Amino acid sequence: MRAPVREGLQDDVIRVRTSAPVRAPDDPAVLALRVIAQQPGWPGTRPIVAPPSRSIRCKQVKCVALTFDDGPFDYTGRVLDVLAEHHARATFFVVGQMVNPQTAPFLRRMVTEGHELGNHSWDHPSLTSLSHDALRDQLERTQQVVRAVTGTTMRLMRPPYGATDGKVAEETGHAGLAQILWDLDTLDWRDRDSALVARRAAAASPGSVVLLHDIHKSTADAVPRLLDDLQARGYTFVTVSELYGTQELVPGKRYAGEQEGEKTSR
Repeated sequence: MRAPVREGLQDDVIRVRTSAPVRAPDDPAVLALRVIAQQPGWPGTRPIVAPPSRSIRCKQVKCVALTFDDGPFDYTGRVLDVLAEHHARATFFVVGQMVNPQTAPFLRRMVTEGHELGNHSWDHPSLTSLSHDALRDQLERTQQVVRAVTGTTMRLMRPPYGATDGKVAEETGHAGLAQILWDLDTLDWRDRDSALVARRAAAASPGSVVLLHDIHKSTADAVPRLLDDLQARGYTFVTVSELYGTQELVPGKRYAGEQEGEKTSR
């Protein structure tokens, strides 16, 4: 048995009240889904219900956005486990070709645990080398597979290798995707040394976007230490969108870390 899903619900519908509510009323169908999602022993597929959005003022507290590229893969579950233990949220840039029946549950878990998903192309080519049509196909296929698995429409993308140009900006703009780069590269893709990766991540500054990859065992091994180190320094772990807060992330534009202020968008 699955709880009914009511279509066409509008969260912004104004309801007239004669007295001030103690708290915002929950829609019964949404509440039922949330209750089901909290039951680990529930048979069948758990509903995909994202937690409520957070309002974190990263101008006033020390925020860092951990980002993981190239998955989902075998080690993604370990990364998610450690993030959950630290009540940390992150952004995962998904390669469409990596989504299959074995890895799809990781994506659903990301949504239910409040992480953010981003588009990282279909099979990780250098987008600057592609035609407009091929580039568009890379983005659209990944959007479609992630939407089919999670119901989520991604609003962010990361160009593989960080390779971007005017053509990439044009196509990502048409696709409604802001380009997210980074300002701290842990080089975990090159140096498969968990202690070294954790030490590099610990050098983050307030507003940093940190580049990691959840396809490497050494990175999964590094995550507990880097979270401990950054947490001890007073950092809050946020998604990319949370890092930018109320600032609109414009489709097609490039961003690389809030700490650089206006220089991050160009």
